[in-house]
Amino acid sequence: MKQQTLTKGEIQVMNILWDMQRAACVADIQRQYPEPQPAYTTIATFLKIMEQKGFVEKRKCGTGKTFVYSPLLTRERYRRMVVDDVKDTFFGGSVKSLVSFFAEEDELTQEDINEILSLLQNRKTV
Repeated sequence: MKQQTLTKGEIQVMNILWDMQRAACVADIQRQYPEPQPAYTTIATFLKIMEQKGFVEKRKCGTGKTFVYSPLLTRERYRRMVVDDVKDTFFGGSVKSLVSFFAEEDELTQEDINEILSLLQNRKTV
């Protein structure tokens, strides 16, 4: 089965949770949005869907009806998951093809190229 991904709206919520670095209720998340902020119910719906997809967990906060939400994976883990999916889906699993695509499509400066070469030369080999 294909790994679930997040919609653009869900990613906005996840970015806020990742940046907050703590469990948060819907109102906490809403306050972190720039104006115009989405409706409370919109954020609550995103969180419900994200919980069903397995990206967040919720816990009751105290004795009231409020829940707090926490990410179940790091931003880095999600990034890796998405890039791996793009690599496999569009580039036949080839990192070389993926990198070649960006090298050809993006306008890289000589400084960018030098940084990339340095990263490749200094990476740990498996």
